[in-house]
Order: sequence, then structure tokens, then C-alpha cells
Amino acid sequence: MMAKDTFFQIKRTLNVGGKIIDLTEPKVMGILNITPDSFFSGSRVQSEKEILQQTEKMLTEGADFLDLGAYSSRPDAEDISEAEELRRLIPAVKTITQNFPEALISVDTFRANIAKQAIETGAHIINDISGGNLDAQMFETVGKLQVPYILMHMKGTPQTMKNLNQYDNMMQEMSFYFSEKIAQLKQCGVKDISIDPGFGFAKNIAQNYQLLNHLEDFNLFGFPVLAGLSRKSMIWKSLNITPKEALNGTSVLNTIALQKGAQILRVHDVKEAKECIKIYNLLKTARI
Repeated sequence: MMAKDTFFQIKRTLNVGGKIIDLTEPKVMGILNITPDSFFSGSRVQSEKEILQQTEKMLTEGADFLDLGAYSSRPDAEDISEAEELRRLIPAVKTITQNFPEALISVDTFRANIAKQAIETGAHIINDISGGNLDAQMFETVGKLQVPYILMHMKGTPQTMKNLNQYDNMMQEMSFYFSEKIAQLKQCGVKDISIDPGFGFAKNIAQNYQLLNHLEDFNLFGFPVLAGLSRKSMIWKSLNITPKEALNGTSVLNTIALQKGAQILRVHDVKEAKECIKIYNLLKTARI
């Protein structure tokens, strides 16, 4: 493992819809689930009114991006059709872009056609839990669209991943995975890549904590790292509580992720994540 501030350079900007986002100070991505079954009920919004209310709340609290997902990726989630995902997602993107034109929207989908339609409707970023494994057209589509792409690590599908957490050497396998995928994305002309290690995706609780303990290793790829730890089972199962009670644990893990180089926090609770970043920045400034 290499020290955090050595000779390699981490890309600290994203071109989002022609706007250059500076990641020198970590950013917050607020989660909006246009689903009836995502694991944390507090993130679910379905009616236009709910979508607008939650969007306004998150933007007011300082969200830098909004991540819209219409396909639940929790373990054992129902596998919905492309048509159903489109039916849920596209009107939500349209509603937000019409009412909050300044909002920077990420779409959480592994389907290339849905990603394309969402970007054409006004979204700006593609967040693919499958790293292109569930749609062979995804990387080519992102390259043509010339939008930022969040590359996540997962094995299998949301329906099978919990049984696919066997690794000879998890960190080594993940490093190979990201090296291979980044090379493929570059061949397709994708310039803005963020790395998401995929906490909870084909990883058990112990593996999730191992991953967090080594999060800084992914800085070696030179791209921003996104940490999606918010209210996940590695918190509430470990503390014998519910996802609803897991905000305190989320703030602890988000702070650790920031200390290990995460530049984007994907969260359900924007205000608290922004507070983590403020405290982290004070700590970082005090070292100088």
C-alpha cells in the first residue's frame, strides 16, 4: 500500500453537464429511490410531490448531486423489466430538471438504453452498480454520451450477489477488476470515471470493514473514490438496530471514508454528511 500523498495524481474534477466540479473538497450525493422496495424506507419517493419535496430538501441541505434509482439493488430485490424501470425513472428526471434546473442528476441504472434516455431527458451522470457486466452496451454508450460514469464493483446480480462473496484475496481481485474496467472505459473514450468499491455488494459484514480499512488503496487508480455506506447492513446488523436507527453509525463510517480519501459520499442524509465533511476539513486544516 502506498502513502496517501505520494507521486501519483488523483483526478479532482468532474465535467458534469459542462460544469467543472472541483472535488478538492469532498462532495455529497443524495439518494432518491423511485422504488417501492428499497431497503431504507426513508429514501423512497414515488409521487411527483414526494420527489419534489425530497429534491428541495436535499438541495437546500447542500447536496452536490442527486442519485435517482428506479431499480432496487438491495439483496433479493425484485427484478423489474426495463419498461417498468423507464416508467418510474424518466418522469422523475423530467420533473426534477423542470423544477430544479440547477440540480446535477445521476441515474442509478445498469441498463444502457435507460442510461441513454435519462441523459437525453436531462440527467448528467451514469451510476452503474454492475460495472458494465449486466449490459454489454453500457461502456460504449457512456463513451458516446461523454458523461461521467461511476464504476462500481459487484459480482452477480442483486438477486445472487449475497452468495458470491467468496474471494481468495478480495483487495487483489478488486484491484484487477478496476484496472481491467478502467482500461475498457478509456478505450471507449470515457474521461470522467469515479470508483465505487460497492460496500454490501457481494461482500459480507467482515469484508465490508476490511474494504473500508483499505479504502485508500483505490486512490492508486488516480480517479475519485465514491463511498456508499449510508445506513447499510454493515452498520445496523453490527449494532443490532434497524436502518432507521443507523444514522450515527453512518456518520462514523463516512468520516473514516473521508480520512481514507473518499471524495464523494453517497448518502440518504445530506445535512449530516455535509457536517462530516466540515469537521473533516477542520481536522485536515489543523494538520497544516
